[in-house]
Amino acid sequence: MRENLDENAPNFTSNLPVPALKLLDCSLRVSVIPLSIATIWLTVTNKQDNISYGKLEFSNFMGLKYMVCISTISAAYAFLATMASWIRCLVTKAWLFFVSDQIVAYLMLTSGAAVMEMLSLAYNGDRTVSWSEACSSYGRFCSRMKVALVLHALALCSFIVLAVISAYRVFSMFEPPAVSHKEVDEERT
Repeated sequence: MRENLDENAPNFTSNLPVPALKLLDCSLRVSVIPLSIATIWLTVTNKQDNISYGKLEFSNFMGLKYMVCISTISAAYAFLATMASWIRCLVTKAWLFFVSDQIVAYLMLTSGAAVMEMLSLAYNGDRTVSWSEACSSYGRFCSRMKVALVLHALALCSFIVLAVISAYRVFSMFEPPAVSHKEVDEERT
């Protein structure tokens, strides 16, 4: 590790103007909250009735329930992490943000992939197993799910950038590995 962390590490707690990286971090975390809430609202309120096939609502699909659960977790985490990023004693816990951001990003990726697969089947069907497409009968339901998936993807993109920022913060505290001149000379030959 570096000898003097105060001199070499980025200073996220100073009373000087807010560093650009901290501002970007905070802005991304705050932007995740309305995106996730909109995803939850669009998904939970989504239902459509069809005379031929019956009523369809989000609770009929495990993938949509999973996306609502993960969106709730991501919104709550983004709110708590935003608050914690301004508390001096927690800002120094870069590993906490790094691991948490990674976990939330991966959870959002898996829930988005599940809904994307579900929407693909709803729009295209799967003739090999005799599934017909459903969006011609439930067009409004499918359209709202598409919008919810786009909002979820935007929140995921924010968390991917947050994961990169938190990784930078963690790994910038360490010196790069030392390489002896002998090893460099051997690589050149």
